[in-house]
Amino acid sequence: MRNSVWELIFESNLIATVYGVQKQKGQKGKKLKNKLVKNICFLHKLTSSLSPLSLSLSLSLSICSSSMASAASSTSQRGQVDLVDFVDWSGVECLNQSGSHAIANALKQGYRDDDGLHLASDSDEQLLIYIPFTQMIKLHSIVIKGPEEEGPKTVKLFSNKEHMGFSNVGDYPPSDTVVLSDEQLKGQPVILKYVKFQNVRSLTIFVEDNQGGDDVTTVHKIALFGTTVDTTNMKDLKKIEDH
Repeated sequence: MRNSVWELIFESNLIATVYGVQKQKGQKGKKLKNKLVKNICFLHKLTSSLSPLSLSLSLSLSICSSSMASAASSTSQRGQVDLVDFVDWSGVECLNQSGSHAIANALKQGYRDDDGLHLASDSDEQLLIYIPFTQMIKLHSIVIKGPEEEGPKTVKLFSNKEHMGFSNVGDYPPSDTVVLSDEQLKGQPVILKYVKFQNVRSLTIFVEDNQGGDDVTTVHKIALFGTTVDTTNMKDLKKIEDH
């Protein structure tokens, strides 16, 4: 027998722990997962002939399962969901966008994962994006992907600020300001000041400059993560307020 039972138990627990850490870092860990499954299967076979070990095996498998479940939980950012399904597309706007590289390329599902599509600025490096929602949401984090030189650098986010333009964007304090790192431009989520985004009916994103100081800013993807506050439809709410 290649390994003793106790060596297999220890190895399985170690693999589960390392697998959980890799999942938290966004790595696939496919080989570790396959190795863990093989060990568990082998340990199950041993229980038929080595009944005194069943309690230890159960404990080991429980630890393995807990570690993997914890990893999956961390990957989903503690229950946060992609808010793309709650965007009110009829109200989405982007000032200073290129006519051939519009906001839908970076924001809409399917478009934003196409390497051949992107959002680009037009007359200078700045972009002002307005995103209303069909339901009140809590915003937890944001993903903004872009190239190394033309990707966004300083990004200011405003909660529930209507009718903003380049002429008055400096008149309001942002709910949060982010200076994007290289890792974040590659898709690492930016955790926001959660307390500032608790009852959000609209989000305004002001891209102030880009990484290389170029005239054109390029955005490959924008993804928003959080939860809905309730089931209130914002369109219905507006109708009630109009009466």
